[in-house]
Amino acid sequence: MKKFTTAALAALVAAGSMGVASAADAQSRYDRNDRQEQRQDRRDDRRDDRRDDRRDDRREYRQDRREDRQDYRQQARAYDRWQRAERRYNAPRYAPPRGYQVRNWSYGQRLPSYYQQGYVVNDYSRYGLRAPPRGYHYVRSGNDVVLAAVAGGLITAVIAGLFN
Repeated sequence: MKKFTTAALAALVAAGSMGVASAADAQSRYDRNDRQEQRQDRRDDRRDDRRDDRRDDRREYRQDRREDRQDYRQQARAYDRWQRAERRYNAPRYAPPRGYQVRNWSYGQRLPSYYQQGYVVNDYSRYGLRAPPRGYHYVRSGNDVVLAAVAGGLITAVIAGLFN
């Protein structure tokens, strides 16, 4: 019987130490998993922050583009690209620059520098025209008036049939 109790006691001690070891292992595994989850959460938070910043930047960029388009449309309405003059004015006879013929201009074309020298319409209010934007001027071409850029001659608007 002494052998039996000794063996039972030894088995009980061995089982108890195994239980303690497995509980310690489980606790350390839990701690490791918990730390990994915390690290992953921090990474996700940083990633979300970066995405939000990029999203905000894209939103601002899109908003700026939208406002630019609205401004452009508003300017285009103010200076329609091609208009028929509501009233016709008497003006001296038109003679095109030497070597050029009278022609119909359209939006987006470039006006040669010859036209921009002697055919600029400075008294635009007399002819019922709005003041040209900065960097632009009105140029007479035949019976039409063209709104062109001073620097490059790019035509922005054509007012057809302004003069008799």
